[in-house]
Amino acid sequence: MSPTLPEEATSTSSDEPVRTDMIVIGAGPTGLFTVFEAGLLGLRCHLVDNLDKPGGQCAELYPDKPIYDIPALPRCTGQELTDNLLEQARPFAPEFHLNQQAERLTRLDDGHWQLVTSIGTVLEAPVIVVAAGAGSFVPRRLPLPEAEGFEGTSLHYAVRKMEHFRDRRLLVAGGGDSALDWLLNLQPIARSAALVHRRDEFRAAPDSVEKMRALVAAGQVGLHFGQIAKLHGSDGRLEAVTLGKTGGGEETVECDTVLAFFGLKMELGPLASWGLNLERNLIKVDTEAFETSQPGIFAIGDICTYPGKLKLILSGFHEAALMCQKAHKYCRPEQKLVFRYTTSSTELHKRLGVAD
Repeated sequence: MSPTLPEEATSTSSDEPVRTDMIVIGAGPTGLFTVFEAGLLGLRCHLVDNLDKPGGQCAELYPDKPIYDIPALPRCTGQELTDNLLEQARPFAPEFHLNQQAERLTRLDDGHWQLVTSIGTVLEAPVIVVAAGAGSFVPRRLPLPEAEGFEGTSLHYAVRKMEHFRDRRLLVAGGGDSALDWLLNLQPIARSAALVHRRDEFRAAPDSVEKMRALVAAGQVGLHFGQIAKLHGSDGRLEAVTLGKTGGGEETVECDTVLAFFGLKMELGPLASWGLNLERNLIKVDTEAFETSQPGIFAIGDICTYPGKLKLILSGFHEAALMCQKAHKYCRPEQKLVFRYTTSSTELHKRLGVAD
């Protein structure tokens, strides 16, 4: 299920600059929680993301898979977490600029930042928050010239809706956790299911490998060793694939859908040219406010690094809360920030829309 955006939450390019308090690059869990923390301080956020929906990695890679380490939520899926964060941010009316990448960043004469996106949207703010995971997640695609013609219809690199694969003749390519997990999850609803990997060794969890082998032994899943060498079909509709077998020769496997899990590559893209202090494609920050080497630019979530950093969603939430305290000084330099609790503050209750 796609997340429900707040009304008037999405926007596109405009000739006039959009002025706000914070420009948040990345609409994953950390970016969405930033909206809430900033909103409590009276700050307005615009979010830029190159995906077509909020949620980041959670919504793109495992919307239906459970997460177990979110505080007070013993179990939730990636999509449920996204939906809950959107609901939590709703009182603060965030605006989303989706399907566009943050590109050019310039410091203005007044000390504010101007960001121009890939489709020409111009945003201006005193604070930039980079919450872009580890950059843009880009799947490693099937390296065949005809692959592009099947992508999005018969060839997929992620599962967004399990129902899309019901009654399909499915071939899963890969040997890691994603390949094995989705094979096991989709096999019960697919018309047929098979796995192809270049060797009889798998990088997935042993329990998943054991379950897969049991299904193969029972004749419920096919197992092939080799690599996809050719796709057969027309008008984006797949009919079969030719496998180059590991031991030599070729084999034809009939299927109408291929799920390819060859891993993801993460690209910083234009962020790499913004003059930030980088370390192994991550942005170095201080641990007091998660500010970068550029005043007014912060980095939180998986994209930032510091001694003892843990790449956990809950760490990103903590970083967002501390970051907003310092960001407030850039956005409201004339105001003294008074720390308040949501349990007892009448002012916060008004901002949240829960005041009596």
